[in-house]
Amino acid sequence: MTKTPEGERDPVEAMLAADAASRSLGMELLDHGPGHARLRMKIGPDMVNGHGVAHGGYVFTLADSAFACACNSHGPVTLAATAEIDFLAPAHEGDLLTATAVERTRWGRNGIYDVRVTRGDQVIAEFRGRSRTLRGEAAK
Repeated sequence: MTKTPEGERDPVEAMLAADAASRSLGMELLDHGPGHARLRMKIGPDMVNGHGVAHGGYVFTLADSAFACACNSHGPVTLAATAEIDFLAPAHEGDLLTATAVERTRWGRNGIYDVRVTRGDQVIAEFRGRSRTLRGEAAK
């Protein structure tokens, strides 16, 4: 577990350690810092829909988890207010997808983040999330 310069537990790593959903899907944190994060996930056989492509919900979940890491990188508990995704290409069983989240702006308790989901150099999806930082420490 990484410690911040102040000796506190890294907020992104702490959040992911408690995130059973992301862990159960095999998501892996590749890197992160203030306002950005990169996660990876392999599409398994149980993630494919009736058309033989990755179910959009799994692609969205990967993007949403990267978004969560980026917007929680500043420390206070921050949740999604809204999010949308454009699916640009299908993913298939065995594909290794990478979601790269980047903070576009933050003001007050609000933020806007863009997440690009790729398979190698090919863009699979573009996601935009809007965040809201909670008052207080914990989400209820």
